[in-house]
Order: sequence, then structure tokens, then C-alpha cells
Amino acid sequence: MDVHEKLDEVTALVETARAMPMSASCIVNRAEVITLLEELRALLPEEFDLAEQLLAGRDQVVAEGRDEADQIIAAAHEERMRLVSETEIFAQAQLEASRIRGEAEDDAESMRQQVDAYVDGKLATFEITLNKTLAAVHRGRDKLRGRGEMDSLGTLGTETGEIPAIRD
Repeated sequence: MDVHEKLDEVTALVETARAMPMSASCIVNRAEVITLLEELRALLPEEFDLAEQLLAGRDQVVAEGRDEADQIIAAAHEERMRLVSETEIFAQAQLEASRIRGEAEDDAESMRQQVDAYVDGKLATFEITLNKTLAAVHRGRDKLRGRGEMDSLGTLGTETGEIPAIRD
């Protein structure tokens, strides 16, 4: 089961809860909500691990791209040095070295952009999941606070034996 399914369960529990008359509040089973939230909390480390794996994978791909670019550049320097010894083709060697370097930099930049776009997409999805989870937790806490206020209203006047007046 994933985080989204647990959030759906919490949402369904709140949506199907018995409404309080003349109020936006509802009555939910505290044990059920706590159990669902604990299960949700247990699932979150899995999502965090996935995000860390994605970031580690991104760093590895970028490092590999840099290594490959460095190898291409080193090969270009070696080729240029070989061509320098031949004065007839020296000008051509300089052009070729510049072209190879430009291609290597373009390839490296392209790879960086692709990796960044991929990781950004995954992180955006993870951010949405976390925001939904956080919103569900806030709603749950708000509902619990609302129920606490309703409980305190029910105890008003019980110490003195008076029945509290209802105000509109």
C-alpha cells in the first residue's frame, strides 16, 4: 500500500464520519484515525528513501557525464598535440580540437539538463505527495481541535449545575 492509498483512507474516514448538527464538524473514531496516520507515517520513510535514491542516481549520472566529457577533452588534447608536430595541418588540428571540445561540452550540458529535468519531475511528484500528506494531517488535527472545543462546550455549567445558554 502506498501513501496515496492511506491518504484516501483517511479522507474517506473523515468524509463518511457522522456530522454534528448545525456544524461543519464531525465525529470520527480517534483510534481509526490514529491507526491510519501511524500507517501513513510508516510509509513516508519509503518515499524519502526513493527520493534519496533518485538524488544519488542523478549525482552518479552527472559524475559519469563529467568523466566522459573529461575523457573526450583529454583525447582532444592528445590529438591536438600529435597534429601540432605536423605544421601543414596545424590549423586543421586547432579547428578539430575546438569542435570536439564544443561537442563534449554540448553533450555534457544536454545530459545535465536531461538528468535535472528527470529528477525535478520526480521531486515535484514527491513534493505533491508530501503536500497532500501534510494537508491531510492538518485537516485531521483541525478536526481533532474542533472536537476538543465541542467537548469543552459540553462541560460548561456542569460544575454549578446550570445549563449553558445557547447563542446564535
